[in-house]
Amino acid sequence: MTVDGLADWRERSVRAVVFDLDGVLVDSFAVMRHAFTVAYREVVGDGPVPFEEYNRHQGRYFPDIMRIMGLPPAMEEPFVRESYRRSHEVRLFDGVVELLRELRARGVRTAVATGKSGPRARALLSQLGVFDLFDEIIGSDEVARPKPAPDIVRRALSLLAVEPHEAVMVGDAVTDLRSARGAGVAAVAAVWADVDEAELLAAGPDAVLSSPGALLRLLGSATPAV
Repeated sequence: MTVDGLADWRERSVRAVVFDLDGVLVDSFAVMRHAFTVAYREVVGDGPVPFEEYNRHQGRYFPDIMRIMGLPPAMEEPFVRESYRRSHEVRLFDGVVELLRELRARGVRTAVATGKSGPRARALLSQLGVFDLFDEIIGSDEVARPKPAPDIVRRALSLLAVEPHEAVMVGDAVTDLRSARGAGVAAVAAVWADVDEAELLAAGPDAVLSSPGALLRLLGSATPAV
């Protein structure tokens, strides 16, 4: 594992990159905190809102997080409602647009594999003006088993028509890394957002990136010639 580089990738030909969404492409932390708090108050009631615990499960599908935390499934409706209502507050991380355009110029295919539902993810990326910079956008409701199962990454590989050794996945949660590994894809940790970096490092990612642009340096000559 290296930071912003992988020396042993010189013989690798990377034809596709699979991205997680929240915490990798978009800064949605404040909106998620608000939506979770409103949902908890409406469905559960008063008392401390366990957002920090919820945040530790990022990358998973919301209904799965509710099951793990022992919270009512009914929280999903107000959570989604508030997420849509405040979606105008979500921002792309600096450097993401430039990264996506450069990957496209290099002929590298791109997909989003997110814990969000497909419709929510596509609506958000359309609102942010980057929908057309992705070849595929896949939500957790569109596969049999969401992350940390490998299904969503395998689905992305199938749609992108690439083999596992030709792709990398970039995520900010251990669930992303496990999903990538299960699909036989190199697992790259993104640490430019509000993440538990120690937990990510303990999961043994193949590389750690400190900024979106660092992915281009990581790939280097590993990307195919156009």
